[in-house]
Parts: sequence; C-alpha cells; structure tokens
Amino acid sequence: MKEKFYITTAITYTSGKPHIGNTYEAIFTDAIARFKRMQGEDVFFMTGTDEHGIKIEQKAAEAGLSPKEYVDGLADVIKGIWDKMNVSYDKFIRTTDPEHIVCVQKIFKKLYDKGDIYKSTYEGMYCTPCESFWTESQLVNGKCPDCGREVKPAKEEAYFFRMSKYAEKLVLHIISHPDFIRPVSRKNEMMNNFLLADECVGKTDLELFRAIGNGTLKTKLQDLCVSRSTFKWGIPVDFDEGHVVYVWLDALVNYISGVGYCPGVPMAEFKKYWPADVQVLGKDVLRFHIIYWPIFLMALGLKPPVCVYGHAWLLQNNDKMSKSKGNVIYADELADKVGVDAVRYFVLREMPYADDGSITHELVCERYNSDLANVLGNLVKRTVSMTNQYLGGVAAKTGVSEEPDDDFVAVIRNTYASVAAKMKELKVADALDALWSLFRRANKYIDETTPWLLAKDESKRGRLSEVLYNLLYALDTGANILSAFMPDTAKSILGEIGASVRNANETAPVASYTVTATPATLFGRIKYEDICGEA
Repeated sequence: MKEKFYITTAITYTSGKPHIGNTYEAIFTDAIARFKRMQGEDVFFMTGTDEHGIKIEQKAAEAGLSPKEYVDGLADVIKGIWDKMNVSYDKFIRTTDPEHIVCVQKIFKKLYDKGDIYKSTYEGMYCTPCESFWTESQLVNGKCPDCGREVKPAKEEAYFFRMSKYAEKLVLHIISHPDFIRPVSRKNEMMNNFLLADECVGKTDLELFRAIGNGTLKTKLQDLCVSRSTFKWGIPVDFDEGHVVYVWLDALVNYISGVGYCPGVPMAEFKKYWPADVQVLGKDVLRFHIIYWPIFLMALGLKPPVCVYGHAWLLQNNDKMSKSKGNVIYADELADKVGVDAVRYFVLREMPYADDGSITHELVCERYNSDLANVLGNLVKRTVSMTNQYLGGVAAKTGVSEEPDDDFVAVIRNTYASVAAKMKELKVADALDALWSLFRRANKYIDETTPWLLAKDESKRGRLSEVLYNLLYALDTGANILSAFMPDTAKSILGEIGASVRNANETAPVASYTVTATPATLFGRIKYEDICGEA
C-alpha cells in the first residue's frame, strides 16, 4: 500500500488575473506534489477557484455580465495559467461546482441543527475586498486591519457560528501539534494577534496548557457571521430564503468537498485522504485557515489538517504587486519570453522559507544566466559534446578511477537525501540549492579531470570513459530529481543522455550512456531587453 499524501493550495479568488506572486503558490505546491509522487506516495493535489461574494457580484455588474459568466471566464484564465505552468493538480475545484454547493448547504444545516450556528443581527464595519465584518475596536486607524482599505457601516440579519465555543480546543490543538502551523513565526503571529486575549499573549505553551486546565485561558474569538442577506451571489441557505453562505465558510469547505465529504453520504475517497497533509496558502489568508478552518472541522467532528504552511509574498522590487502601482508581473507572460521552467525555477529559488522574496526583470535575467545557462545548460552541453567528440557518443563505466572520483560520486549519491531532507521541511528553495550543488560540483569535476587532455592519449581511453560516465551519471541523477521542479527541462536532459525516468532515490547506475548526436542548447544566455523589450 502506498502512503497517501493530500496537498492543497488556497483556492484562487476570481476577481482578476492572478499575478506571478499568486502563481508561485501553485508552482510551489506542484513541486512538493511531484516530489512526493517521485517518492512513490499516493498523492492527491487539489487546487481551484473561489467564486462567490459581493466583490464578484460588483465586478460582474461592472463588466456587464452575470456573476456566473464572469467567474466562468476568470476560472478559465486561472486554470489556463496553471496548465501552462505545468501544475500537475489531480483536481481543479470550483466553488460553483454542484457537488460543492450541496456539501456546503448540508454542512450549514448540520451545524445549525447542532446549535453551533444561530440567527441574529450583525452591526459593524464591513470590508468588501476582504469580505469581512469588523468591530470598531478591531479597526486599525479606522480601516480594515487585514488590507488597510476603507470599511463601511453595515447592519443586517445574519447567521452566526459559535467560534468562542471551540477556542480552548483550538489553542490546545495548536500547542500540542508543533508542526500544525509552519513556519513557527506564523504560529506566534496568529496566536498573539488574533487568538489570545492580551493577558495571555506571550505565555509559553506550557503556561497556556495550564491555563486551559484551570479555566483561566482568555481568547479574542468572537462568534463569526456566516451568512449574508444584502446580496445574492453566493450559495443559498436552503432553509432560509434570502440568506447566502458567508464566503469563507463556503470557500474553506472546498478542501473536504473536493475529496468526497458530504454529511450523511458514504465517503470512501474522503476517508482515504483526509486529513490533508499540507495546505499551502499565503500569509495574508493564514488567519482564516488557522482559526476558522480547524474550528469548522472540529464542529463537524473531523480532524484538522496535519500542517498549514503560510508562505510569504513575492514582491516586485520589495513592493507588493498591484495594478494601481503598475508593477504587476504575470507568470504566463514572463514564460513566453524565458520559458516555463525558467519561471518555475526563479520563483521556487527566490522565495525563502519564511521571509518575503523579490522579483525584478533584472533578477530574472541574472538568475537565468548564472544558474540555468552557465551552470546547468553549459554542463549538459559540454558533457554531451565531449562524449560525442571523444567516445563516439557512448560512455561506459570502466572502473578506471582516480582521486577526484570518490568525492564526486559521493556527492551524486548523497544529493537525493539532501534534497529530500529539505523538501520534508517544505524548504523548496534550499532543496534547489542542494541540487545545484551537484551541478556545480560536476562542472568542477570537469576541470579536475580535464577530459580534453585525456582524449589526446589513447592509453587513457578507459579513464576518459569513466570520467564522462560519471558526469552522465550525475546528470541522470540530477535530472530525475529536477523533474519535480522543472519537468520539461528534466525530460530534455534525460533525452540528451539516453537515460530513463526513475525514482530519484534509486542510485544503481546503468552500465553505459548513449548520448544524442547533436546536443541542444537548453538555456542560451539572455539580456534584460529580451524580457522587457527595452534597453
């Protein structure tokens, strides 16, 4: 039996075309999913679109479309970008899917019947972009504490969820599952800013555990508005005409509706995959996934996800991307200029585990030329060319070893373990750095062994074959690992050296490699104006 691995992205809001920072999340999650498949696990990778809410209703009206027509168009755009960027999802869910709608309605009714949802009236300040109500005390300088934009007074009849009922249980779960929120800095932020009352902020996990035990734990949690009655574009509350389900309850449920959960219905697929092993999302929506989501699951009698990873932002020259600032970069448009795998490599390599990353056209050009053209592309072309020129295209293992070989072969054989250790920690940028250490070491090995000098001495032919074989073995191993990050490039390298796809942890080498007769240029050097079209 394969070990299951269920991973998700946050579903993308259909308010506009996603920029490269949004697309990073899908590429990052794809790299993890591909690596887990490479390790032989039964992976289910889900992504999709969040399609309801007043903001969508307003944008559709501005475009002269019905909300469904509007979201259909945006869902196609988003799915098209994911497909172009080689995102290997197993399911693309939409919150307008009939199965999801039925699931949300049944969950709402179940929680209502249980007493966790009740009807009342809400009066507060509403932020349309965030689809969130706030009290006056929660505002920051009179504006939304999440996005910093204007809020407006709102009063309406609504249903509420008893968040406070589950506050202690949530705190207990967080402190007893140290890997639930990653990185740990996000845990501290969520606990101190959104969950714990001021008198409990700064307490250690042990102190919080004792507070739960003696009944002195205090939290900031207030009951949550889970329906709206002032607009129509949402999932109807089927037992109360005029109400639609609050967008966050609707959206968050996708992670279970998409794998077959529905109250009162047999759920073989759900039982197989839930709880999710990793849920990947941006730090700006972490609060909803760390507070609302596990509490909804607890109310349903379900386990929270094993890990919620809140990644940082990819900034344009250290500034958040926005259309109003004119600093937006789109992944699909950049890929048209430098290639899909180059974009995948850049965003994966430039995003640290916990801190914000940065992208500029200058940085893309620099990273492309240094890592892709100089290190990897040059290594492949030199190795294939020398094998053709000196050995007629075939390099066999001869056993004629010398001093540099043991160290180099050890690097080859240890690379998978180094990469796997970083991937287990979700440190994808570090995993790529470990892989590139192999490619850099291979280039150094060429300089150490000087195949062009060995080729001049017929008596050194066995040694020459061993050297080129070792280089091809390095490319074989490296390309198979690379397939999780740059799948098309990996396929091209394996084709160049006559190697086949295998599990990355299989280290047994083949007896010989037969390379392609005409080596390709995988990554030719580029100039800034090639990307920007300007000097």
